Amino acid sequence: MFKNITDEGRHNISGRNIKRLRQALPQKTSQRGLAYLLQLKGIDVDKNAIQRMESGQRFVTDIELRALASIFQVKVDELLEAE
Repeated sequence: MFKNITDEGRHNISGRNIKRLRQALPQKTSQRGLAYLLQLKGIDVDKNAIQRMESGQRFVTDIELRALASIFQVKVDELLEAE
């Protein structure tokens, strides 16, 4: 049987890294601010989607990962690193 969640019950492994990188941005970007930056890149998300990504309640698509990596100026692999 296939398993689409982590052993902890999270729907992604990138959420914690997204939160860490968002909070490390110089302007201390809020979840709403990150949603806005993603919207500028053509990704249709809102503050609630960011909150659900960071908490592991939502899957993160490869398109979103690529846009997030661009915003954070990191490689996609860094978003996928386990703690």
